[in-house]
Amino acid sequence: MQPVIECVPNFSEGRDRAVIDAIAAAIRSVKGVNLLDVDPGADTHRTVVTFVGAPEAVVEAAFQAIRCASERIDMRNHRGAHPRMGATDVCPLIPIQGISLEECTVLAGRLGERVARELAIPVYLYEAAARHEERRNLATIRSGEYEGLQSKLSDPAWTPDFPAPYNARSGATVIGVREFLIAYNVNLNTTDRRLAHDIALSIRETGRIRRNDKGEIVKRPDGTSEREPGLLSHVKAVGWYIEEYRQAQVSINLTNFRSTPPHAVYDAVRLEAEKRGLLVTGSELVGLCPLEALRMAGRHYLLRQGRSSGVSDEELIHTAVRSLGLDQLGPFDPMQKIVEYRLHPPAGPLASLSTRAFANLTASDAPAPGGGSVSGLVGALGASLVAMVANLTANGMRTHERRASGGEEAFLSLVKLATDAQRLKDSLLAAIDRDTDAFNAMMEANRTRTSTPEELENKKRQVRIATEGAIRVPLDILEAARDIAKLAIQVVACGNPNARSDAGVAGALAQAAAKGACYNVWINLKALDDPARVEQIRATTETLLAEVTELAASVEKEMSDLGAGQTAVR
Repeated sequence: MQPVIECVPNFSEGRDRAVIDAIAAAIRSVKGVNLLDVDPGADTHRTVVTFVGAPEAVVEAAFQAIRCASERIDMRNHRGAHPRMGATDVCPLIPIQGISLEECTVLAGRLGERVARELAIPVYLYEAAARHEERRNLATIRSGEYEGLQSKLSDPAWTPDFPAPYNARSGATVIGVREFLIAYNVNLNTTDRRLAHDIALSIRETGRIRRNDKGEIVKRPDGTSEREPGLLSHVKAVGWYIEEYRQAQVSINLTNFRSTPPHAVYDAVRLEAEKRGLLVTGSELVGLCPLEALRMAGRHYLLRQGRSSGVSDEELIHTAVRSLGLDQLGPFDPMQKIVEYRLHPPAGPLASLSTRAFANLTASDAPAPGGGSVSGLVGALGASLVAMVANLTANGMRTHERRASGGEEAFLSLVKLATDAQRLKDSLLAAIDRDTDAFNAMMEANRTRTSTPEELENKKRQVRIATEGAIRVPLDILEAARDIAKLAIQVVACGNPNARSDAGVAGALAQAAAKGACYNVWINLKALDDPARVEQIRATTETLLAEVTELAASVEKEMSDLGAGQTAVR
């Protein structure tokens, strides 16, 4: 897995498009970087930029962006709703795949040292990169903001991690390493910033300063203020008024969305708003969010409706968008707002074809898509049928059935069946394109011309790698087919009797996908020049195929009464 990191710098400019475009161009100029999102805010006077790529490339792009911002933004003229202390206010590095927080911390240190040395901008390190425990929290570092920076720099306790003289034009920059942060705003039907901020104090982890009945701050023996903890962990929040929207918002940073997801924040704000006579009218995602955050919201709201959450990602996302009101302030495009979709489309070109177009392309004289891709499609359809029977059964359960002894457990078992089937369906749909890509890679490796012994050895190595890749995809299909057959047996036993035929078809399709996958493994084995490896793979496929065949036979046995005068009704 190639290492990939994300960088989400925040620049203190949200109004001058020429400045914003120049910063974006500086990022795009670095090879190996993919600029995913540029999100300016006029009232906050701030732009959040998101880009990803190989670690070294991302660090270089971050430096070039910070340089560009220092040349084009003058903090002496800056006023905005969002707290800030520099032209490039904050620049976090976020591990996405194949790299650790510790490795990113080394990169953050290198970037910070270069910014201070070459651009004469003081740099503080925060979160996982912090070298002082009291500097882990960005809000603590940023206290006093730009206006208090000159005084802060004269305090020995606040000597920057990478010092530089006070820079009135550029301020200071905070560089760090953190897990994925979701910037999320909840909209209120009020223009009163104070009410929004009061809600923020109630929900954020740090809560609010405790006051007595006279409104006086309650002090501890050491003189520090006591605090009332907030309702939600891993939440930072403030309240503000956005003129562009003509409404107040609770502006939130979610630092661990798996512990406290957006839907939990939305529901908490809604309850707090009702206590104050307010209504929540929707919400807003600033920048990108992980797919799982919207999946979690979709599952949450479907289960609250008493419906199965074992549905497709598309339906989960739709449910999340409508339930959270993410489209209140403008259209919500999942392809633009979900980080995984910006990195990789949810479906490849073959899987995105209509059924007719896929069949026509397969029936042409093109060598691909072939049996491997078709096996992936067949397996995906089998998984889809399992999910359909499980969802149909779960959603057909009456409330009184759910309340009966074991009823809720049976419902949740069906939901899990459907969810597992959806996961297998998605992996097999991806295999449709993976198989064709692997075939093309193998053909390309074999077409390589050689004229020296070194080139010949390199070609052999590339052919071997490509062949292993062409074998790996059908092996994955074979393993998924086994899992589908297992789910088909379960859904036959607990599914709606009127849908037993569909479960039976799922078992038959699992067996067909398994056989097709085996054939594709076997035909590629002849290109391997390692007899021991060939025997190992052949033994694995034969064992898996025998397992799928046995499972499919069990499903077929359950179907025998359908042909004995009984009628399956849909």
